Amino acid sequence: MVSTDRVLAFAAMSLLVIVIPGPSVLFVIGRALAHGRRTAVATAIGNVFGSYLLVVAVAVGIGSLVERSVAVYLAVKLAGAAYLVLLGVQAFRHRNELKASAIASRSAGPARGDLRTVLDGALVGVTNPKGIVFFAAVLPQFVDHSAGHVPAQMLLLGLVPITIGLVTDTLWGLTASAARTWFARSDRRLSMIGGAGGFTMIGLGLTVAVTGRAD
Repeated sequence: MVSTDRVLAFAAMSLLVIVIPGPSVLFVIGRALAHGRRTAVATAIGNVFGSYLLVVAVAVGIGSLVERSVAVYLAVKLAGAAYLVLLGVQAFRHRNELKASAIASRSAGPARGDLRTVLDGALVGVTNPKGIVFFAAVLPQFVDHSAGHVPAQMLLLGLVPITIGLVTDTLWGLTASAARTWFARSDRRLSMIGGAGGFTMIGLGLTVAVTGRAD
């Protein structure tokens, strides 16, 4: 149903977006700094579960619309591209506010059971602005509209960033839990990561805006 070329291209785009530290990644890092590796892994699992709920929502709602309307597709794409650029600008402007101590304190809270931790992660994942924009504006571009079954294709393609996200979020959490002193010793490192992520997000937004519909 979905060609290998499209899957690989979408996987490359997804990896570029997912490695940019956004709300979900920062939440995983914060939980790792505050509570350790078990909580970080459970949070990462919840994050990807919440993200796939976004995939389902986009596939069921937007998927059926873009299958029939080029105008709707263009509107969603341009709105998403503009918002990605806005998020990138904000990420760069506020890069110096990324401090390990502040992130950990925001994510600390009381210790929770694994199920509650997963649910906390899912809530962050399903309300992540970057995820909402990515799935709404970028995912439809990798669907083969001529093959039909657009919502089904979206559900299948959505598994790609979910898998990548599970791996990368888990690695972020494990790294943060194992290197708490490294993060705490230099807020400049987090600032550099945030600045690079902002530039990357701006570039992604511009790419989305100029990319044509693939039929």
